[in-house]
Amino acid sequence: MTSPRTSTVRIILASRFYRSAFVALLLSGLAISATTPQLTLFLVRDLGAPLPVAGLYYVTNLAAPVAGYVVGRWSDRSSNRLGLFRVCAAIGALGWLAMSFSTALWMPFVISVVALSVGGASMAQLFAATRDELSRHPTGADNRVLSAVRMAFTAGWVLGPVVGSWLGSLVGLRPLLVATAVLTLAQVLPLGRQRVERYRSPEAEHAARSGGPRRRMVPLLVFTGLCVLAMTGDTIKFGYLPLYMADELKVPDAVRGSVIAFQPLLELALMPFFARFADRYGALRVMVVGMALGVGANLAFATSTGVGGLFVGQLLAAGLWAALGALGVSIAQHLYPEGVGTASGLFLSSMTLGSAAGGLIGGFGVARFGLPEVFFLPAGLSAVAVVGLVVLERRLRVPAPVVAPEPEPVGRR
Repeated sequence: MTSPRTSTVRIILASRFYRSAFVALLLSGLAISATTPQLTLFLVRDLGAPLPVAGLYYVTNLAAPVAGYVVGRWSDRSSNRLGLFRVCAAIGALGWLAMSFSTALWMPFVISVVALSVGGASMAQLFAATRDELSRHPTGADNRVLSAVRMAFTAGWVLGPVVGSWLGSLVGLRPLLVATAVLTLAQVLPLGRQRVERYRSPEAEHAARSGGPRRRMVPLLVFTGLCVLAMTGDTIKFGYLPLYMADELKVPDAVRGSVIAFQPLLELALMPFFARFADRYGALRVMVVGMALGVGANLAFATSTGVGGLFVGQLLAAGLWAALGALGVSIAQHLYPEGVGTASGLFLSSMTLGSAAGGLIGGFGVARFGLPEVFFLPAGLSAVAVVGLVVLERRLRVPAPVVAPEPEPVGRR
């Protein structure tokens, strides 16, 4: 085992797989973040969708948990997780390419369900493979290593919104979708032909034989559901904040991109601190703090009448997503160690499930309350998530009662 004092950066640089996974996630984050803030504009301006219907596009992400679970279970039975990673990335790239050729409003909805939900499972396979490597070769700073690898995806989100806004205004949104397809496929290149064998721990094998996985999956599902509630505001932000800034606040394109990119930039800086706080105080406790910051972020968006308030909201949102990014996958894997592929897939699908819920809430809320008051809805849901996570953390902290054996009757041999 590596010394706990060993630099996380040195651990990653010393491993070919960690280096490759870092670059792959950087490309993935860049691809997704360049397009996500522009999808509503694409549906409205290129395909003529009404604003509430455009928000319903994110409901297609309901297919992601199914795809994440199926791919994750398959991964937990396969010998090499990176084979599934490559397949999922290729399917995702084909989906984005097909999206760029869409001529009818129904086509992006079908493409998202059929292809993009499977493509989104590629990242879960990288995180599951990372956990396999950490279990096989412990570092003494495993959570920080996983967090550092996850930071690559966040780094892509720093650059993506600015690049996407610039490229979309320069050449149009359809070429931007083609570029997203290219980047999605390019994430397989850094890993080359590497293999990561699935790690089978004796504890996990024993739990699998004794029926433990079913019991352990309950807290995993509860944790994933609470994360979904906390994430709903992000979809509303990406779906409607650019329109609010463009149509009502008259914010220039460059400033709009800066507002969107401000949050992942801070998130990137905060993630190492959240990982260290988790080592000291416990990951679930730190996650409670992160979700509380999410409540404040949505309240800031709901009450903002200028760019300054939006930057404050992004500052608070950075705390939420730093906690989710640094600790979410690790918490899920520890809640269900018998199947880290399944745990990774389910947790990461909570992002897309949160998008689907946010799409429903955003479509209803914009029609009912308008902008920016729609953000009061995700603020309330985030508050529920905070309370639920506090209850979950306390229940997991309390050890199961030990039942003393009944005394033997006198004279029994």
